[in-house]
Amino acid sequence: MDRLTEMEAFATVVDQGGFTDAARKLGISKSAVSKHVSSLEARLGARLLNRTTRRVSPTEIGLAYYDRALRVLNDAGEADALVSSMQSDPSGLLRISVATDFGVNHLSPVLGTFLDEFPEITVNMVLNNRYVELISEGFDMAIRIGELEDSTLRARKLTETTKRMIAAPGYIAKYGRPTKIDDLNEHKLLHYSSQAGGSVWKLTAPSGEKRQVRTAGGLSVNDGQSLLNAAISGLGIAYLPSFLYAGAMAKGLVEDVIPDLPVETQGIYAVYPPGRFTQPKVRAFIDFLVNAFADKGPTEW
Repeated sequence: MDRLTEMEAFATVVDQGGFTDAARKLGISKSAVSKHVSSLEARLGARLLNRTTRRVSPTEIGLAYYDRALRVLNDAGEADALVSSMQSDPSGLLRISVATDFGVNHLSPVLGTFLDEFPEITVNMVLNNRYVELISEGFDMAIRIGELEDSTLRARKLTETTKRMIAAPGYIAKYGRPTKIDDLNEHKLLHYSSQAGGSVWKLTAPSGEKRQVRTAGGLSVNDGQSLLNAAISGLGIAYLPSFLYAGAMAKGLVEDVIPDLPVETQGIYAVYPPGRFTQPKVRAFIDFLVNAFADKGPTEW
């Protein structure tokens, strides 16, 4: 006889307080429920139920077995639901957190195609420049750039970006080109005020030495696009990712300030809560992004 059927019959008798109500709940005859429970007790070699004319209650052993049986039955139900979900079309609300710069410039333009491909999914994209707690704040996933701080999250790399110091040709003509990191002390540096770690640029010298440069200056902005616009206008030197400056550089609006410095490369990741099962809507969106950014990065934006 099926062990799960025996477990389910026994657990339902305990839940309902008797064979008659259990039979009604399961949609089978009272004698069938009794047969399942008796078979279970015989197989285990233990009495699981105290039976009287008025009531049925679990024995001490039966109560312990009931707790474990419930876990098994719940796991079996979740397994069935998992298979059903994985075969169903992705659907439901997908809540995403993404940095404003990347969201505006690169995620927003491809969302229309995604929604056309998956009409049963609705997207709520939250643009901000802070580190969100996915689970406690109710996000299904986030797009993060650079080193991943939370190792408990699952992650999939989408593409890469580089970071370079850029400035307008007019600025270089007016103030001169710095040739080494120490020369930056004599220049106007544009500060990204939401940058983790404060107003510091972390650079690598040609020797491989890690250097830090304080960037307190005349302009501080919490938006990368605004910093790019300021650099294009000749207001100073900005330290930005290639997904922001690549287009302007291709047009000659900005240039690499110190080309001899090693290129800083950062990964761009989709991160989502841990677990053995990834929701179909999350899996569908990540697969879509991998394909959408297949020809992007680290400098081709």
